[in-house]
Amino acid sequence: MATYTLPELPYDYAALEPVINPQIVELHHDKHHAAYVKGANDTLEQLEEARDKEAWGAINGLQKNLAFHLSGHILHSIYWHNMTGNGGGEPLAADGVGDLADAITESFGSYAGFKAQLTKASATTQGSGWGVLAYEPLSGKLIVEQVYDHQGNVGQGSVPILVFDAWEHAFYLQYKNQKVDFIEAMWQVVNWQDVAKRYAAAKERVDVLLLAP
Repeated sequence: MATYTLPELPYDYAALEPVINPQIVELHHDKHHAAYVKGANDTLEQLEEARDKEAWGAINGLQKNLAFHLSGHILHSIYWHNMTGNGGGEPLAADGVGDLADAITESFGSYAGFKAQLTKASATTQGSGWGVLAYEPLSGKLIVEQVYDHQGNVGQGSVPILVFDAWEHAFYLQYKNQKVDFIEAMWQVVNWQDVAKRYAAAKERVDVLLLAP
């Protein structure tokens, strides 16, 4: 029995048009995300075999592979739900996401400042990576992270609540090499209801960082 499984999309392939066309959504979910799920499961099997045989020559590569594929699976699982065809705009109290809106203002000074920072962080990732809005439990505030590949440059313990995929497979068929145009367009499909739920859940996770016994 596989440990990880590919989640179903919460909408059909055409739901995010015109920001993301159906071909990209299908390939991205059914091929790329599926490959990360398979990679994580395959690596777990290889680690089990290494334990059984006490053969640790490949341990560094296996641990790196597990982090890569598992993080890819996790980030994509958030990514699909972070988007909706009826999304976009600014998070507002009138829409039931006032706590999130207040947290963004407190952490970044303004929504405009937050939007600019996440846009730049996503669009300027070197090579493959993500722009991430995360809840940082030590300060209780929101931070923007620039993630290389799937797992590098993150604050330990931070909880991703909004993720922008800046890998070429997320946009190239439609936006060619214009990553900036894709990231700008992404704001039109942000599902603030989903982001707000993730923020509320992250805040409720008390004592997740035990800095002292």
